[in-house]
Amino acid sequence: MGQLSNKRLVLVLLSQLLVLINGIKFTTIGFNNKLWIRDLLGDPSYLLDTTFLFPSLMSIGSYTISNNQSAANNQRDVESGQQPTIGGKLSVSDDQKTIGGHSRLKFWKKKKPINTGQTNVDLVKDVKITEHLMDVQEVCAQYRTHIDTGITDTEAAFRLQRDGPNAFTPPKQTPGWLLWLREMTGGFALLLWFASIASFVAYGLDHDDQSMYLGVVLALTVLLTGTFSYYQAASSNSVFKSFKNMTPPQTTVIRDGRRKQIPADQVVVGDLLYCRSGDRVPADIRIVKSESMKVDNSSLTGESDPLARSPDVGHQNALEARNLAFFSTNCVDGSGYGIAIATGDRTVMGDIARLVSGIKNEKTPIAKEIDRFVKIITVLAVGSGIIFFGISMAFGTGFFNSFIFMIGITVGNVPEGLLPALTVALTLTAKRMASKNCLVKHLEAVETLGSTSTICTDKTGTLTQNRMTVEHCWLGTSDIMKVEHNREQVAKQMMEIPKNWSAYSRCAILCSRSEFMADDLNPDIMKRSCSGDASETAILRFMESVEGPVMDYRARYPKQAEKPFSSTYKYQYSIHRRPPNEDMASAEAPYFLVMKGAPERIIKLCSQVIRPSDGQTVQMDSDFMDEFEETYRDLGSMGERVLALCDYEFPSRQFPAGYKWNVEEGEPFEMANFRFLGLIAMIDPPRPTVPDAVLKCRSAGIKVIMVTGDHPITAQAIAKSVNIMSNSHRNSTSISVPTIDKIVSKNNRSIVVPGDDLTELTDPELREILDGFSEIVFARTSPQQKLRIVENCQYLGQIVAVTGDGVNDSPALKKADIGIAMGITGSEVSKQAADMILLDDNFATIVVGVEEGRRIFDNMKKTVSYIIGGNATTLFPFIIYVVFGFPLAIGTITVLLICLGTDMVPAIAIAYEKAESDIMNMPPRNPKRDRLVTAKLLMRAYLMVGAICTACGFLGYFISLDYEGFTPSMLFMLRDKWDDKDIKLWRYGPNDDRNGKPLTETTYDQRQQLTAIAQSSYFMAVVVVQWMDVIVNKTRRLSLFSQGMGNWVLNGSIVFETALAVLFAYTPGLHTVLHMAPVIGQVWVFALPFFIYLFLFEELRKLIIRLFPQSFLGQELLA
Repeated sequence: MGQLSNKRLVLVLLSQLLVLINGIKFTTIGFNNKLWIRDLLGDPSYLLDTTFLFPSLMSIGSYTISNNQSAANNQRDVESGQQPTIGGKLSVSDDQKTIGGHSRLKFWKKKKPINTGQTNVDLVKDVKITEHLMDVQEVCAQYRTHIDTGITDTEAAFRLQRDGPNAFTPPKQTPGWLLWLREMTGGFALLLWFASIASFVAYGLDHDDQSMYLGVVLALTVLLTGTFSYYQAASSNSVFKSFKNMTPPQTTVIRDGRRKQIPADQVVVGDLLYCRSGDRVPADIRIVKSESMKVDNSSLTGESDPLARSPDVGHQNALEARNLAFFSTNCVDGSGYGIAIATGDRTVMGDIARLVSGIKNEKTPIAKEIDRFVKIITVLAVGSGIIFFGISMAFGTGFFNSFIFMIGITVGNVPEGLLPALTVALTLTAKRMASKNCLVKHLEAVETLGSTSTICTDKTGTLTQNRMTVEHCWLGTSDIMKVEHNREQVAKQMMEIPKNWSAYSRCAILCSRSEFMADDLNPDIMKRSCSGDASETAILRFMESVEGPVMDYRARYPKQAEKPFSSTYKYQYSIHRRPPNEDMASAEAPYFLVMKGAPERIIKLCSQVIRPSDGQTVQMDSDFMDEFEETYRDLGSMGERVLALCDYEFPSRQFPAGYKWNVEEGEPFEMANFRFLGLIAMIDPPRPTVPDAVLKCRSAGIKVIMVTGDHPITAQAIAKSVNIMSNSHRNSTSISVPTIDKIVSKNNRSIVVPGDDLTELTDPELREILDGFSEIVFARTSPQQKLRIVENCQYLGQIVAVTGDGVNDSPALKKADIGIAMGITGSEVSKQAADMILLDDNFATIVVGVEEGRRIFDNMKKTVSYIIGGNATTLFPFIIYVVFGFPLAIGTITVLLICLGTDMVPAIAIAYEKAESDIMNMPPRNPKRDRLVTAKLLMRAYLMVGAICTACGFLGYFISLDYEGFTPSMLFMLRDKWDDKDIKLWRYGPNDDRNGKPLTETTYDQRQQLTAIAQSSYFMAVVVVQWMDVIVNKTRRLSLFSQGMGNWVLNGSIVFETALAVLFAYTPGLHTVLHMAPVIGQVWVFALPFFIYLFLFEELRKLIIRLFPQSFLGQELLA
């Protein structure tokens, strides 16, 4: 290695230590920051730190603000010395520094936040709001709006221009050149610059060329790694900004008397807004009309209990007033109308955000895996370095040289190129998921999805197409009517039962919240956009097609009160007033009720039915009940969703004209003796891609459980059609009183569990079902029961993914290991609670996500294996130098060339590798057992592949020195003499007899040139065998022949690393700077057998894994 001057020795040691620290610190901090996109579907939030995955060294001390932490949590934070978080907006405290909108603490010191002792409620008490003390007319006058028609589009445009968008003011964006400069000067990069400058200073003092070369290499290292880090940060920022634009929050507004959907950031003061269950309140609003509306103010006050809203003036405190709803809170029940009184920064949330800020810094599962890997490598690196330092000293090597060897061994173990490779893998995965209609709010959720062992899925819209259409009607007649959306045909069918149809159609039209969007005038009713859920939309389109304008009909019968649908009681009703001039019935019964819901619940509330023969209302009998049971079974077995309709006429003596209805505190009438009108059945066909996706889940060892609110008969029919169930349960399940129905056979165990029976099951009994049955359907379940199912699956050690679309699904979505919301039909609340959003609401997209999750973990393992294998080639030469005394086969700069030069691009290219074809035939990964880095992986990387690559390198090393006259036997234990300037060694000349004594004298300077040749030959031979190393790392189990060579990024990376190696070794001047030399052709040729050997070795290893996957050898060889 040559004797070093004291100055050079200090510089080399300093640079090696910096590279070591840099590599370890890079990996340690790589994944600690939380992904900003988590609240993209809630109130507008902005990027505070874009370097969550790609930190520059300046990122130490950077944080990301998180949204929607409750006041209860904030209180705990305050008590523990942390600042609370409200609404996700940033207020930078005095002891923080803001650079271009990025909130950062000084990286050398983190000061504790000041404990103000204030909770969120304390802070908002100072907010000045007076609108809750005004009546509705005063509010309308103040904001120049109308209680029914809102403001005009022209006025809205003016106010938007005047006040700005309904969003929090984003931080000022940092210019790109400044971000790049940060990468060049942040943290340890400054120290590397200092070491580089010091090298140049040393060169100026002693004119040692190696000092200058070392300074150049260090400077290039900072420039290359800094530029790459900047590029990755910019790329990541761009990707996730595009994610935010994919699903902008929408809200319903009434302008010019027309209801329309607009982006939430276009809401202006004075807008008349409509909020229904599942929506997030888009601004601070004064309630002007409430239909059993309830909100969840937990993000503001910490109280999670639903709070009723009404237009009445009441409490003096704005927070306690029932006629206000605040920006970013959630509507959890009913619906209501309100006038926007504040938007964006002027809302209560905006005021609070200027007073408090929160700091949240959590490690993701990937971060934990990386940290664990770093600890393993650090222990190996430092431990082996210290051991060989002692061995080197024992062999008589000087202290400084022994210390250099220790640093070389340690640096050889540190995978400097790992972080850039893994960040590319994660970013690519995010892009692929987005292109496949899967929006990842937390990038680590992809990897979690890859570990999923159980999927609890909804039926409607997820397994089915969410294109529900009315297919059959039954009005108590002997036959089920198959109906078309054709007015003449339906009129002909109903000609013989006009009274039945009149009452039936009245109920179907009035008992609904669904409406056509005012701005959609599509003449094709089936394609006209509607508000409302799938069932109500289907009924609305059917009735519009066969009865004419629905809205005109509803206008004749004004709604007086309404009870929205609930999964608890499974029905909804509305009460309407007859027009005074309709007929005599308006005097006898001025009000009537219409209801629809689950047939088994509706039938229990009814005692009467319209007789088809004469249209008279008669009492139900057993024959009718039998016919009802059979009809319901027939419709359900066809996979159709079935609803029942009924009505009730309120007598005028009890409910006279002008009666003030209030059903929020309870019904003022008996819920019984209603008149049954019939059944309406809708078909929502399964998505074509779902059956294959479910089969793919089965082969992947993933259990798919259907959790639906539909009746067991309908649920099992759909489950069978999409391959969740193998057998039909139709004949063994009752309709009006469903019970648990199980089928146990030799090859199959399936079960259908109704919600009522689920309530009676104890947790151990439920776990027995979850663990003992391979095919499970839970029907007529509530969101609370879905949460219970998730909790018990997790109790059994399963990794659970859950789909949901309603506000009540939020607890299950949050509790699940990965919550999946629906992008089309999902409520804003469910999207906020979820980790992932399906932009197409398709179950098959979940399976794509599972495959991507498995793919990214596989590719990360391959990347780690490849990089460690390459690092082994920089470690073993130091060991061989100490143990066998051969002149050092690798130099300090060569270590950097391998770790940061030729290995980097192929390692990144592995991220582009497609999934192995059997990846969905493997059982789910157990996160507790199947880690990113395992002993088996390290054994393969170091003792198998690493040893082969090192042997190839040493063959090149020996060939080149033998060519120069030093045989391997002559090199044994020659290290001390080789590095001694005062000793001349003898070697064989071109004409010397190799059987005799060497006759050619070699000086120290000549030996240094030979060292450059030998180290270059070692480097080049390693590059050749690394061609095959990266190729065999394309798969972990499959043969390379089945995987193919379709990854052209990887193919190109092989060409690139070869060109880079040739550039290093053969370019005049450059090889002098890098202490390298041209390599003879024999080195390239004799490296090829190792290239072939590594291929054959890996193919044999993978063959054993495939043939004997459960054997000890098969398990041990799988790395």
